[in-house]
Amino acid sequence: MKRTIAGAAVVAGMVALTAMPAQAAATDPVKALQSELAAGRAVNLTSTAKITYSGERVATTSLDGTIGFGTRGPAASDLGQSVQYNDKLLREMKKSNPGETAGLQAGPVRLISAGDVTYAAGPVVDEALPADTSWVRYKGVKLPLSNLLIEALDPATLKALVAARTSWKDGILKGAIKPAKLAAASDSFAARYGRTFKSGKISYTLWFGDKGLPRRVAVNATLSYAKTSVRVESDTRFADWGREVTVNLPLEGDVIDRKEVADDVPAGVPGIWN
Repeated sequence: MKRTIAGAAVVAGMVALTAMPAQAAATDPVKALQSELAAGRAVNLTSTAKITYSGERVATTSLDGTIGFGTRGPAASDLGQSVQYNDKLLREMKKSNPGETAGLQAGPVRLISAGDVTYAAGPVVDEALPADTSWVRYKGVKLPLSNLLIEALDPATLKALVAARTSWKDGILKGAIKPAKLAAASDSFAARYGRTFKSGKISYTLWFGDKGLPRRVAVNATLSYAKTSVRVESDTRFADWGREVTVNLPLEGDVIDRKEVADDVPAGVPGIWN
């Protein structure tokens, strides 16, 4: 079984992101973001998150890499993520899903995504891979978000956050919004968390650069489900707006579809971020 993570190859498919000329400074964050949404532009990011479930079960996770844009928003990404659990949650995870838990704890997951397809590599899938493959392909999935809770790189989401602000001074915007209201405005949020919320609150702070583009977003939220609630704290920082980059998909011969190893890899794209 192959236990190493191969680098992304460049033949089977690629999402080309060719450079575009810089735009003039913009004071409207939504318009500034929209000016970046073209094939050929990308942004780097680092992000962390802490998820607290009922009974003080805690998971922490980190993400870093590159997101490339299309005309409507994020279109491709090359990201690495890691996950850690506190002792209480780790014991429970080991009982319910020992293989995936051990794999996630053993090392980072690398995810290369384009459209509705994500390729996963790392210890969480290594044991299931034939000797001539390095990646598991998941189809019909969503592109990972840049922030675990809200996608500030999506114009509709950013517009809702700007509209719900409580203060905006010196490039720092603060606000709060109900999950149900955000779900009504943001398809990216609704697709992951649903549209029906009776309670909950999402507080956020956005930092903008000179051109009006987001350079950081911090979120502190409580989401209620049935008779329990989940607290999410997530912080994302953006850098190198407009950089030239190509997100290359793995070679077809280096990939195996998830259905071919269904009993040995996670049913969904591994990691909390997904």
